[in-house]
Amino acid sequence: MSQVIAVLGVGPGLGLSIAHRFGREGFTTALVSRTDARHATYRASLAEAGITAHTYAADVTDEAQLGAVLDRIRTDAGEIDTVYYGPADQGVGAAMAPLPEAGVDNLRVPFEALVLPAAQLTQAVLPRMRDRGAGSLLFAGGLSGKYPMPLLGSFAPASAALRMYVLTLNEALRDTGVYAGALTIGGLIKGGDIHRVFTEQDHGFTAGTLDPDDIAERAWSLHVERDEAEAEFIGVTA
Repeated sequence: MSQVIAVLGVGPGLGLSIAHRFGREGFTTALVSRTDARHATYRASLAEAGITAHTYAADVTDEAQLGAVLDRIRTDAGEIDTVYYGPADQGVGAAMAPLPEAGVDNLRVPFEALVLPAAQLTQAVLPRMRDRGAGSLLFAGGLSGKYPMPLLGSFAPASAALRMYVLTLNEALRDTGVYAGALTIGGLIKGGDIHRVFTEQDHGFTAGTLDPDDIAERAWSLHVERDEAEAEFIGVTA
């Protein structure tokens, strides 16, 4: 039986590229997003490349839905070997405020949307990985988790917490056979929904663009080589 990668929070940009990159190595792919509106397109894209794909609709930030969908993946495809976690905005943008004006709620929402679900996911898949002595957990995060970016205000502390959670998790798992890695992304990912919104409308915000296939290639290298806990990507402005 082939290895299985669960792509949680899949979209037409990075998530789909991750599925393609691991699928080329023989992985069965399990794609999860909040709705099934684009699942047929995802399956067709992967099938054309000869990649086996299963798709599921679930809100992976909801603990009950997360547990249920992971059980379905195991039933349909087999034990989960690798997880990529890159969920979409869960109201974070609406809660964002400059830090000098930010209140507790402005900080709480990003933590609840980014950090706590990551911990829930780890709790759900890590015990089985540790029992097998193998597995990878890959988390997508933002550059504001590494460098001060006042423009992102109250989002930045949660981004930093997620990054440090992943780096510390990887260190704690050393010599267990399980790897955790952070994809620290500074830019708009081509083909993704956020990139589309910002290119179709003038939001007064300038950011470089990134090729999702390049990020997926680096994610594969992290998974295989396991000698670094983080890869940083900074977009190039045209």
